[in-house]
Amino acid sequence: MNKTAATVGIPSQEAPRKGYASGLVLATLGAIAFSGKAIIVKLAYRHGVDAITLIMLRMLFALPLFALMAWWAGRGKPALTGRDWLGVIGLGFSGYYLASFLDFAGLAYISASFERLILYLNPTLVLLFGWLLYRRRATRPQVLGMVVSYAGVLLVFGHELWTGGGGKGGGAAAWGAFLVFLSAVSYAAYLVYSGEFVKRLGSLRLVGLATTVACLLCILQFVLTRPMSAAFEVAPQVIWLSVLNATLCTAVPVLMVMMAIERIGPAVAAQTGMIGPLSTILMGVVILNEPFTPWIAAGTVLVIAGIFVFTRKGR
Repeated sequence: MNKTAATVGIPSQEAPRKGYASGLVLATLGAIAFSGKAIIVKLAYRHGVDAITLIMLRMLFALPLFALMAWWAGRGKPALTGRDWLGVIGLGFSGYYLASFLDFAGLAYISASFERLILYLNPTLVLLFGWLLYRRRATRPQVLGMVVSYAGVLLVFGHELWTGGGGKGGGAAAWGAFLVFLSAVSYAAYLVYSGEFVKRLGSLRLVGLATTVACLLCILQFVLTRPMSAAFEVAPQVIWLSVLNATLCTAVPVLMVMMAIERIGPAVAAQTGMIGPLSTILMGVVILNEPFTPWIAAGTVLVIAGIFVFTRKGR
């Protein structure tokens, strides 16, 4: 009778294979769930809600989940120092409050597909920050990937201007694209400066704390700029969409991606995340009836190809 690997003391490869497969599934589902955020926001805008109220509702429902995440990850860990808290507040402001608000505001003017393509330029912005702050030189493949990716975004941007941004006008499309690009810049700044705090606090604890800060900032922004009655005047559909956004498209994919990184590593998880723009475009066409033109197809191919070259060859 043949002995199994476990019987003779040889490490079995079945568990790693299962872990790798589950990691790919988690990374894929996380990327699709993240990409659904833009679709939900566009659906909510159809009910006359503004960006400040909408993001407040999303963060209000997400707050308990992120606070629980921070508590869970911090069990038995040393308390944060004053310097740690300053870093968490700054990262929460940049990475989750400001980036989210600018993204929500921009989505009022551009399509969900175009928004996702702009946000997908994030790795190139991180590289630019590294060059400006630390003088890290870019490799030729990285430069090539950046050129190809930005060419794709400019192609779709030109099409949005030409067609008048889906009826809102070329100026509105330009303003929306600018806001979403600033959102990507804000999140890139978070990624650049978060490295030190990830090592000190751990990724799950940092995300839980930073997003909790962002939730509180979004709620504070609403309280300072809107009457409290505005929260009760929104359509019931906006409430349910915000609950869905807070859970399925915010908290759940955060956990999925982190679990995927533990199984397959950040590089493979990032490559798997390339399905995000494709899923956004598909959901935009099916759910929002957004047009799928050859310009959008060509721009998407260029952006994904450029980021693939950038992340794969630029290491």
